[in-house]
Formats: sequence, C-alpha cells, structure tokens
Amino acid sequence: MTPASRSTTRLILVLAVAGFASTFAGRSVEPLVGVLARDLASDPHRAALLSTAFALPYALIQPVLGPVGDALGKERVMTACLAVLAAALGACALVSQIDLLFGLRMLAGAAAGGVVPLALALLGDRVPMERRQVAIGRFLVAIVLGQLSGSTFAGLLEAEIGWRGVFAATALGALVAVVATGFGFERGLAGAPRRPDFRTALVRYRAIVANPRARVLFSAVFIEAIAVFGIFPHLAPLIEARGEGGPREAGLVLAGFAVGSLIYSALVGVLVRLLGLRMLAAGGATCAGALLTIGLAGTWQADCAAMVAMGLGFYMLHNTYQVQVTEVAPQARASAVALHAFSFFCGQALGVALIGGALQAVGQLWALAACGVAILLLGLATAHLLAKPAPHAA
Repeated sequence: MTPASRSTTRLILVLAVAGFASTFAGRSVEPLVGVLARDLASDPHRAALLSTAFALPYALIQPVLGPVGDALGKERVMTACLAVLAAALGACALVSQIDLLFGLRMLAGAAAGGVVPLALALLGDRVPMERRQVAIGRFLVAIVLGQLSGSTFAGLLEAEIGWRGVFAATALGALVAVVATGFGFERGLAGAPRRPDFRTALVRYRAIVANPRARVLFSAVFIEAIAVFGIFPHLAPLIEARGEGGPREAGLVLAGFAVGSLIYSALVGVLVRLLGLRMLAAGGATCAGALLTIGLAGTWQADCAAMVAMGLGFYMLHNTYQVQVTEVAPQARASAVALHAFSFFCGQALGVALIGGALQAVGQLWALAACGVAILLLGLATAHLLAKPAPHAA
C-alpha cells in the first residue's frame, strides 16, 4: 500500500467513526415515536416531528458551518461539533417534558450538521476525482451502519433499557467519535486557522448557486429527501395502528433501508462502471417501486423488504449527487457541500410534515404513490441533465 493509500484509508476510518455517531443519533428516535408520545403525554404526529427538530437545525446551520469549516479547518470544526452533540444527546436521556426534548434534539441536529457534510468536503479535498466515488461509497458504509444500528438498536432494545437508555447510548457513541477525531486526524494537513469571512462566504454562495449544475443538484436532493424520508417517522405509528407490533417491528422495517444501503456500498464500484449516470434513472425506479409497496400497507415484513430496495435505490441517487457536488466549487468544497446538505435536510424536515398531512388527507397509498412518481421523474430528469458537460468550476 502506498503512503497516499494509507493516508486515505486512515482518513476514511476516522471519518467513518464520526459519521456513524452522527447518523446513529439521528435515526434512533424514529422507532420510539409511539413510546415517546405515551411517556411524555404527546400526540404521535407531534412526536414524529422530533425528526424535523433534528433535521431542520441540521439544515439551517449549514450556511454558517461551510465558511467556518473552510476558515478554521474542517477537522477542528468537526471535533467541536461532535463534543456538542455528545452533550446534547446525554441531556436528552434526562428529560421529562416533550418540549425540552424538542429543544435538545434541535441542538443535537445543529451539532450533527458539522459532521457528515464536512467529512464529504474533506474527502473531496484529499481524494482524486477518479477514486472519489468509491471512497465516498466506502465512507457511506459507516453512515449506513449508523442508520442500521440506530433504527435496530432503538427498536429492539427499548423494552430492555428504555428510551432513556437509547439516548444515553447515542451520547456514548458521539463521545467515542470526539476521541477518534481529536487524535485520529493526521497532524499538519489542516491549514492554519483564520478568521471566517462571512462577506466573502456570501459572494461564494452566490457564485455556487449561479452554477446551473449546482441548482440541479441542490433541487434534486431537496426533492429526494421529501419523497424518501418523509415517511420514516410515521412508520412506527402506522405499523402499530395495523396491530402488527411496536418499536421492535418498526426498528426492523427501518433497518431494511440500511441493509439496502450496505448492498449499494458493496456494489458501488461495479454499478459505477456498468451504469455511470444511468444509475440515477435506475435508482429512481427502484425507490418508486419500494414506495408503492409500502403504500399498499401489507405486512411489516413486506415493508421491510421494500425498505431494503429503497435503501439501494436511494443511494444510487444520492451518492451520485454527492460526488457531483464535490466538483461544483473545488476551491470552496465545504461551502458547496454545506449548501447541498442545507437543501437535503430542509427536504427531510419539510417531508415529515408534508407526508404526515398527506397521510391524514388522502391515505397511505395515495400519499406514497405520489412520492413514488416524484422520485421516478427525478431520477430520469437528473440522469439527463447531469449527463451534460459540467461548466468551468467556480
């Protein structure tokens, strides 16, 4: 193994620990919606908005963390964010009121916003373009394992350790990530910190958004987040309403998405060689079929199988978008990835409310059928638009 390969491997391992902790914290609340609603005297639809409470601050902090990461050093900012995340998650285990839990989840979401986007920017800085999609695909294994562990752990072990124990475990994971990033990054690679220049950042953001390719990518991840993730927090109450179980079954269904993502991570090299940007059309079609299956409201086992397919299809879309966005502004990758994450998590936050309203207005089948049509058209449209040569990078 060459020194460059060893350096890349070390970077991916450190970022993997951080990414795992971030997504583990984000996904662990979804199977607990019904339990939290009962224990904290809240309505399940309101408790489902705990996902929005995490995702919206995650999105809104991105325009700030982008220039801060570029100025102070992505490694330093990531470590600080993980420390705040650990503290917020530990406090979540102690609350007795739903309003306080909402506030702490908002703080945790803002802190988590400084992990995965900055990790992607670091990979863009240090891994050549020809090897970047595979490197990001390998990093995504940790993201997927965080999703899998968060959903499964919360769903299966809630009965044993309670929801407070679940939050305590997520805090411990974030603390481990603080140690990993604090000691694991190679010394001397981060530039000297400088004062963030937000005026320059605004100019840079305008230049990035003026890039037509950037607008396609930011719009794409906003739409995919609504169509794919809007249903996630509602699955536990839906399964419980059908009389098919509670947190355990919901956790297993949600874990199916992560299993599909792991399948993508194992196949990413082959898929890139065989499909190229046609992977977007294939991913959109796969997600559409999965959403329609869930909309039919069969058994929780059928939902789980559909979520496996949706995890595979989603990452066929999303990983391609992630790689493309790292080349939108090579001189300001943290800022470009920050806008990308801003769009994605705004979509997630809005999607929970939109799908919740649609479920009550038109029912499960029509709500998810509409999501399926949207994601199918998105895959086809972006496969066409991104096939055009990229303009000169900003």
